[in-house]
Amino acid sequence: MCTGWCEERCASITGERRSAAKGVDLHSWLCMLLLFSTLWGQVSPECPDSCHCAWDTATVLCSDAGLREIPEGIPPETVSLHLERNYIRNIPESAFSNLIHLRDLYLSHNRIDSLASGALRHLGPELRLLDLSHNQLRQASREEFGSTRAKTRLYHNPWHCDCALQELMESLNLEPETVNGIICESSVRGVGEGSRWEDPGSQGEHAGQPLVKLLDSGVNFCSLQRKTTDVAMLVTMFVWFFMVIVYVVYYVRQNQAEARRHLEYLKSLPSPRKTPTETDTLSTGF
Repeated sequence: MCTGWCEERCASITGERRSAAKGVDLHSWLCMLLLFSTLWGQVSPECPDSCHCAWDTATVLCSDAGLREIPEGIPPETVSLHLERNYIRNIPESAFSNLIHLRDLYLSHNRIDSLASGALRHLGPELRLLDLSHNQLRQASREEFGSTRAKTRLYHNPWHCDCALQELMESLNLEPETVNGIICESSVRGVGEGSRWEDPGSQGEHAGQPLVKLLDSGVNFCSLQRKTTDVAMLVTMFVWFFMVIVYVVYYVRQNQAEARRHLEYLKSLPSPRKTPTETDTLSTGF
């Protein structure tokens, strides 16, 4: 009897200890879980306002959000950034400076009409797609795009075709399917078409034509610009030379007039009178 009771008591005590141990383990596990969740909440990136973030694919969706500028606080780990169909007008230089892992950048269907110098220069070498279609871009240069080799969409913009745009087209990796959509709404004027200072909004002879087809046909906007510059330089030199001649003629005439006035002044002076001694001497001589 004692033996059986002792055995039951030992079993009861052992069970209580095991239950207590399990409770301690469960409590410790819950504490660790709470600690990790707190730390994760502190280090995990926050999604910008008006945007939705898919952390599993590192995608930031800011489409149709009514944005008027590039949002701040875009997570540095972002791989795909969607900013299409907003009201963004310009891209500042530091807009994407910390997005070194970005691969796809969608900026279509906005109102972008200007790019800051080097605005896209900070995009990393991993960038695969740059979509700037359906905006209000008229002019752009290589300095604004940097050395990106991403597939680029620039169609459906009111481009003003000039030497800078031609050089940009030759340096970018344009998407073949959309390259014919880059249309010259206006173009730089040649020597016989107008002045180099004329409003870029005025229409040139190449307005309404695809830029790529114009370049393939032999049109060289850089050559047109150089010719126009040469003509302007010749006109400037002619005007300068004409002004020099006018000044020389004016200077000579002024000197002649001054000389005549001086001569007339000398003539108006009274002649010197003879002294009596000189008169007597002359008389004696005769």
